[in-house]
Amino acid sequence: MNIINLKERRDFKENVKLNNSYLQFEALLIELRKKELPDVIVEYISDEVKSLNELPTGTELIKALKKKQTKIIQLTEKQLKIVPKNYYRNMWLALGISVFGLPIGVAIALSLGNIGLLGIGFPFGIALGMAVGTGMDKKAFTEGRQLDIEIRH
Repeated sequence: MNIINLKERRDFKENVKLNNSYLQFEALLIELRKKELPDVIVEYISDEVKSLNELPTGTELIKALKKKQTKIIQLTEKQLKIVPKNYYRNMWLALGISVFGLPIGVAIALSLGNIGLLGIGFPFGIALGMAVGTGMDKKAFTEGRQLDIEIRH
């Protein structure tokens, strides 16, 4: 079973945002076709592509492309552990702020008695989060679970 193709559209070349979203989604599909995917996942992705092919060109299509792309990436990550480049780095960048940065900032602020120093922990959280995420990305790459595409939002 193979993932169906995204309908070729030429009527949105002047809309740069739509064109970029469309090309990125198409590149994701190309990368997914290179992987050995179970039939259930292929069928799900094909259903998502069919629903996109039925939509008219416009802002609704941009929103739908991003939404479907996110759903497909989350599905492949949860079910197969297949992720795009820098997926974990980007995820842990945000998590690092809350998981590491906020507690570090609170500890520093309370130990020095100045709550204004609460924000000092955020850079530490960003750095630690990026380090954890980059390590996970490297592991995914060495295990062959990484797609050769970086998703930009």
